[in-house]
Amino acid sequence: MRRKGIAVLATAVAAMSVAATISPAVASSSSPARSAAVVAERVPPNAEAMRRAIAGLPSADATAAQVRLGGKDGRWLGTSGEADIRTHRAPKGDERFRAGSITKTFTAAVVLQLVHEGKVRLDGTVQHYLPGLLPAGYPEIRVSQLLNYTSGLPSADFPADFDWQYAHRFTSWDHKELVSRAVGRPMEFAPGTKQHYSNIGYNVLGLIVEKVTGRSYEREVRDRVIVPAGLKDTYSAANDPRIQGRHTRGYQAVKAEDGTSRLVDVTEWNQSITWASGDLVTTTADLERFSSALFQGRVVPKPELKLMFTVPDVLAYNPSGDPAKDRKATYTSGLTRVEVGKTVVYGKTGGRYGYLNGFGATLDRSRTLVYSVNSTDAKGETPPIVGQIIEAGFGK
Repeated sequence: MRRKGIAVLATAVAAMSVAATISPAVASSSSPARSAAVVAERVPPNAEAMRRAIAGLPSADATAAQVRLGGKDGRWLGTSGEADIRTHRAPKGDERFRAGSITKTFTAAVVLQLVHEGKVRLDGTVQHYLPGLLPAGYPEIRVSQLLNYTSGLPSADFPADFDWQYAHRFTSWDHKELVSRAVGRPMEFAPGTKQHYSNIGYNVLGLIVEKVTGRSYEREVRDRVIVPAGLKDTYSAANDPRIQGRHTRGYQAVKAEDGTSRLVDVTEWNQSITWASGDLVTTTADLERFSSALFQGRVVPKPELKLMFTVPDVLAYNPSGDPAKDRKATYTSGLTRVEVGKTVVYGKTGGRYGYLNGFGATLDRSRTLVYSVNSTDAKGETPPIVGQIIEAGFGK
């Protein structure tokens, strides 16, 4: 249930993508598992900065990285590190990984398609679509507010510490339970008045999708987004703790009482605890295809697509009450707007234990980026390599 998306975006900031297929020409050093392998056709000018950004893996912060650059200046694929630290297998750049909260963009796309078809109304309420789901004392909450994180719903009450999460890594969670564990508490704020990034709203959206279509959320994502966008290696994990096909393995650094750390393999993990907010498995190539199709209006019809590039005019939720900590909202309906230097980028980050990822692009798609980093502390502080990747992709 990671809120790291906003932390990743706020650090140096923004996770991103778009592009197409990348063709031959591989250059690598004598130790390919530990330095960047590169594939390119017409090489963009920021490729060398990106190569330096991802070199030197595995390190204490990350075991592997896969990056794709795209846009008007060319395309480039770089990899570094070890996809599996036991075998020292180097990543090729087409390995699957856990997408985390990037799943929310897919969920938003499905909902906005249903809005376009008249099956869901943006001003329709949770109480209308899912009567009895929320406590009677809650105010009416609109679909639009779920989409842009302004619903005011409290987050699900799950312990955040790694030991508890790891002990429950094979638990299959009921989708309604994800909501019921949250709504026993008071609303955080009046709907529409603040923005608070969390998973709860998107899991409610998953339930609405199932209610209005009469089909599973997973099937709707597959038939409405994954198949039409030509995504070959993306799927909803559901209750399967494994990652199907070739993939990078994820690791979490765990400290012992004596201060030393060991890496725990966290690849096998039931993602039902995130469901419609974070259970997808994908590849960097598929995220390029998806974001390219999305930005061009081939996933969400253009009238509704505007919402994915519109940030609500509210402040971010500030539970401290200190006005000095007030910040403007940055999330749209399914994406995030971020300024990297003077460059405005729209994209989405996501992470699960062992995996930190992002995709995004400028509105004209002149610069695009997709990355997946196998962070050894994906729920902690964002590792420097992520900021370096973002800076190389969208900096000067």
